[in-house]
Amino acid sequence: METDALKLWERYKERTTFHEEIGLRLDLSRLDFADDFFEVNQEEIDRAFSAMGDLEKGAIANPDENRMVGHYWLRNSALAPTEEIKEQIDSGVQLVKEFTSAVHAGEIAGAGGNFENLIIIGIGGSALGPQFVSHALGDPTSNRMKIWFFDNTDPNGIDKDLSEIGNSLEKTLSIVISKSGGTKETRNGMLEAKAAYERAGLNFAEHACAITGVGSALDQIAEKDGWLKRFPMWDWVGGRTSETSAVGLLPAALQGLDIDQLLAGAAACDEVTRQTDINTNPAARLALAWMHSCNGKGEKDMVILPYKDRLELFSRYLQQLIMESIGKKEDLDGNEVNQGIAVYGNKGSTDQHAYIQQLRDGVPNFFATFIQVHEERTGELFHVEHESVTSGDYLSGFFQGTRRALYEGGRESITITVKDVSPFTVGVLIALYERAVGFYASLVNINAYHQPGVEAGKKAAQRVIELQMDLFECLMRRDGHPLCVDDLAMEMQAVEEIETIYQICEHLSANGRLEKIEGEGRFDAQYTFPHSDSDEFPIS
Repeated sequence: METDALKLWERYKERTTFHEEIGLRLDLSRLDFADDFFEVNQEEIDRAFSAMGDLEKGAIANPDENRMVGHYWLRNSALAPTEEIKEQIDSGVQLVKEFTSAVHAGEIAGAGGNFENLIIIGIGGSALGPQFVSHALGDPTSNRMKIWFFDNTDPNGIDKDLSEIGNSLEKTLSIVISKSGGTKETRNGMLEAKAAYERAGLNFAEHACAITGVGSALDQIAEKDGWLKRFPMWDWVGGRTSETSAVGLLPAALQGLDIDQLLAGAAACDEVTRQTDINTNPAARLALAWMHSCNGKGEKDMVILPYKDRLELFSRYLQQLIMESIGKKEDLDGNEVNQGIAVYGNKGSTDQHAYIQQLRDGVPNFFATFIQVHEERTGELFHVEHESVTSGDYLSGFFQGTRRALYEGGRESITITVKDVSPFTVGVLIALYERAVGFYASLVNINAYHQPGVEAGKKAAQRVIELQMDLFECLMRRDGHPLCVDDLAMEMQAVEEIETIYQICEHLSANGRLEKIEGEGRFDAQYTFPHSDSDEFPIS
């Protein structure tokens, strides 16, 4: 009689695919789909293959902005739909390499000598990809440059980074990344950085370069002020899929990482995942696995569990790639569907001392993705037990134990196995998930390549700033006479936005930019400009 363990072993052999060309193994044996699941969904995946083929040929995939989506061309420019785009890609990579070589040789240097530090000023895809790659592949003992990220419009976070850099700004290169040139968080980071350089008696332009769209507001500033270099970012590359453009290649190259191998890994994975055979295409199989686990409706969360410290930031990178691409209100037919897959994770085996308890015994509202790395370390092995057991043996044991415990508890999982964490492998993982996202979007009939919700948030944030300026003007008209929130809202003719006005007042008073005069009740306080001997109101 065949035991359950032997049945599971047979299923492992049937549902695990080996992709030797890219050093990847995909195990779907711990998903409880029917044996004919792939056959039943053959028509849907064929449509996804066709849609992907059209996208790679240059079809308009982002109708909101009438744009093509061409991040796959970045790793194989010969596939670009026009000779002009091919030349742009090739010259862009060459520009990155030439600039990097000049910086490393000291031919391009700061006021204090050779550049030793690097500040990346960007947000979202302009930071998450470079952060992930830097953490995965960087080494403090061999990096050519030490890297910091201004990846938020948080003054305290910026101050922390500047404090760590200390007196080394004169040897620090800043890269400002914004495709449109109008991203407020990035603009704020640029202005903060520029002010820091100027406080140190340095010319920001002599320590800065830009990655942006040709002719953008940022491009114009960089040209006008004479920045060191401007790198192009094309409208057919989305932020969340920009890691193999200058956005990701320039920071990686400056750190001394092998960008040729990163591109080679992505290109090799693209080639494998371009196949239209569901039995040999790991990205298509991954997308169908998501379809099964989420019932095609995002009914379960995706927990990313890499058993490798260097892949700790992979889940953060995937949060944007997957959630911004898949989280959509409407499908391609205009129906309200509220699609999405929530993504979170950290690393193993740390998680076994954190939220694995809930995954094992709590709410079964997730499926896990384990990422196993075979190579323990590049140096000599060290035994922690019996002269035959290493720390890596324990890490592998914890991975296998957790995978088994989850499955025994009725929790499904996917396992991706790679040989090592190298530039080639990181390129493979980036391309694998980019392609899987595209396939999954087709399967659930949504557009993965626009982000109307993000734009709505930006517009709402801008409205808050407009209300803040109106509030200052209102107080100036009243000669700084203290007003409560209700009166401010009436005078500003913004009663419908009274809660926002209250939040603005609280924010400004907490930072000493308004004076708060307490009233009898919690919401009866009055606000005015801080007392000053100057006749001018301090609204800047």
